[in-house]
Amino acid sequence: MRKGRGKNKGSPPSMAEMEEDSSISLRQLMANEGLIPSLEDDEKRRTVIKKLQKIVLKWIKNVAWQRRLPQHQIIATNATVIAYGSYGLGVHGSESDIDALCIGPFFASIAEDFFIILCNMLKSRPEVSEVHCIKDAKVPLIRFKFDGILVDLPYAQLRVLSVPKDVDVLNPFFLRDIDDTSWKSLSGVRANKCIRQLVPSLELFQSLLRCVKLWAKRRGVYGNLNGFLGGVHMAILAAFVCGYHPNATLSSLVANFFNTFANWQWPTPVALLEDNYPATGSLPGLMPIQLPCGSHQYCNSNITKSTFYKILAEFLRGHSLTKDYLKPNFSWKNLFEPYPYANTYTWFAKIHLSAANQEDLSVWVGWVKSRFRCLLIKIEEVYGICDPNPIEYVESYAKQPNIVFYWGLQLKNINVSDIESVETDFLKNLNSGSFQGPFGRIQLSVVKASQLPKNGECASNNKSKKVTHAYWRRIREDKQCKSVPVYSHNLPGYVVGYKKMDNHIVCLDSV
Repeated sequence: MRKGRGKNKGSPPSMAEMEEDSSISLRQLMANEGLIPSLEDDEKRRTVIKKLQKIVLKWIKNVAWQRRLPQHQIIATNATVIAYGSYGLGVHGSESDIDALCIGPFFASIAEDFFIILCNMLKSRPEVSEVHCIKDAKVPLIRFKFDGILVDLPYAQLRVLSVPKDVDVLNPFFLRDIDDTSWKSLSGVRANKCIRQLVPSLELFQSLLRCVKLWAKRRGVYGNLNGFLGGVHMAILAAFVCGYHPNATLSSLVANFFNTFANWQWPTPVALLEDNYPATGSLPGLMPIQLPCGSHQYCNSNITKSTFYKILAEFLRGHSLTKDYLKPNFSWKNLFEPYPYANTYTWFAKIHLSAANQEDLSVWVGWVKSRFRCLLIKIEEVYGICDPNPIEYVESYAKQPNIVFYWGLQLKNINVSDIESVETDFLKNLNSGSFQGPFGRIQLSVVKASQLPKNGECASNNKSKKVTHAYWRRIREDKQCKSVPVYSHNLPGYVVGYKKMDNHIVCLDSV
């Protein structure tokens, strides 16, 4: 805390001054973590988008010519590229990929023109590498590296002859009669635009989102493929808090973020906009988060029973740590401590993926990860609670290129042989899709915490460190806490935290 900040020399700082100091401290932490990309990195990404725009324009003119459109229509037609996701919201890091939507006119099909003609044009470019068509995803796309930056490029087809460069994706005129794939592809761009319009301060929203994304990644609750919160989920949650606290400082917004969602009554949906129309059908998933760009459209979610309780536990931990953020001895660093997997679980499901070469491995890992929710549910059926650590490891001593995942298993007594049935069922699932690349190898096994790699966040070399069991296990009432346990609404017997009679959470059990 800086001295002499009060009105009178030596007087204690005011609340506003403490808020300012706390926010400065948090921004400094963000800078130290490298969350803000350099000007050179930003310029490189802008250049990628500009080059993509030129390629797409050339592509659509070629398609129009192949369709034998009249010359005046060939001249008039246009397609465009719009960045969205973290880059579109201005919260990307130096290592972030680019999500960019290609929007084309009615005559350019996704099957032939996008996945064949445009894909071949990209492959012919010297600055483009590792081009893969991912047609079986919920949002089909072309994935490639452009000047070393990973780009995900889905496609939306509008019922117009020419797509304006700055097309208004919220205008009903452009959305009439579009197909389901195009609608899904447009949802990310539409959500981005709505969020930017709704938040009171774009700069504060961006700072809050950077903070909570770092928290989610460090605590192992980020990544939709692994059953956790994806980028659009985090953006909507951050925008929700910003909307309810329009005059808050950054530090106050972070504290309010955890206070809000630690006490949220799931599965009540989180929605940025009031909706006067009643919802139809059941709510999607355990943590429904509504897209801000349409009536009762929800973010795609892979959250399962296991990941739901992990996310909820981390919300509670975040609230417990940040509720006293204005105290003199408070440190933001504690919030972003990496999740101690090796000190939390005794057993782990090991997922070993390998292929003949690095390029085949990249395609194979992408396909397997797209089916991770199925694997997670199968492991839950056999072993109960499972925590899918999203960190990727490499066994350097193995002969083939490989990627290894270690997922924490909650039970203390494990039947190791049960993993064989999980592997057999999951292989059937992998073989049932439309995977077009070379199949690699997958091997599942169960290992003890002592067998984890000793480098990286997954394992700990501190043998004497006390084992910290997961917050969301079945736990006893803590007499020292002098408060009442808060039980889950969905899983009887599971304690998610403690509260005093005034409903203020004061501590979490960690034994």
